[in-house]
Amino acid sequence: MSLTSEPGRTMEPAEGRGDPDDVRRLYNDLVHLWPLVSPPEDYVEEAGYWYRELRRYLGPGRHAILDMGVGGGHNLHQFAHEFDATAVDLSAGMLEHSRRLNPTVHHVVGDMRTVRLGRTFDAVLIHDAVDYMVTEADLLAALTTARVHLNEHGLLLVAPDFYTDSFVSPSVQVDTNAADGVQLTTIEFDTHADPTGSRLEGAFLYLIQEGGTLRVEVDRHVTGIFSIADWERLLVQAGFIPARVDYPVADNGRPMYLWTALVAGPSA
Repeated sequence: MSLTSEPGRTMEPAEGRGDPDDVRRLYNDLVHLWPLVSPPEDYVEEAGYWYRELRRYLGPGRHAILDMGVGGGHNLHQFAHEFDATAVDLSAGMLEHSRRLNPTVHHVVGDMRTVRLGRTFDAVLIHDAVDYMVTEADLLAALTTARVHLNEHGLLLVAPDFYTDSFVSPSVQVDTNAADGVQLTTIEFDTHADPTGSRLEGAFLYLIQEGGTLRVEVDRHVTGIFSIADWERLLVQAGFIPARVDYPVADNGRPMYLWTALVAGPSA
């Protein structure tokens, strides 16, 4: 494995981003780092919660599911073989990772706020890519997209990383992973600079040790943060009956929840 940047690679603009602080190199010129930033095997325990809720609500069988914001497909990979899965993501580079890992899944480049596939599913999944919904309008648009793609008995599973109810600023996380002679240390720094707003600012350092050399890359991401009450209100507004289960997957023990939202009625 080599984590050297690909020569001549250019940044792909993210639809609707427009924020100079929101660079997201991880989804563009640094997308090759993803399997070491967050290896697929790290998702085994976490994916178990998604799988249990899918089976609890849908029952046995090969149901149709849609993963919006699938990223590199590491969470979906743990159970995709048991479902007829479709995956959507804004980053073409991330979808290439997911295609290699999940060859049976149908992949589509699209924005979770606006994509329309012209069909419905038994369940829609939105993992932590939902964090990129920075405003209530963004989040409501993504939840509405989920509702449009669900049948009348459908289930939405969604799991944001942070809530204003429990977030302590700044949040700092350090992870080191290695494979094939490459060691990558990722330092993530998130701050809620304006606690009255819904914007989190994140800075990432990628320390890459390979072939006796150290290379450092810097990245920035702007994400959203909302209260539990905001989530409940917006899920209802989008046409769901929301509930949540404990989702104890955070390394620092902060409260996390997997929302299990059932369709409330016919889609508009």
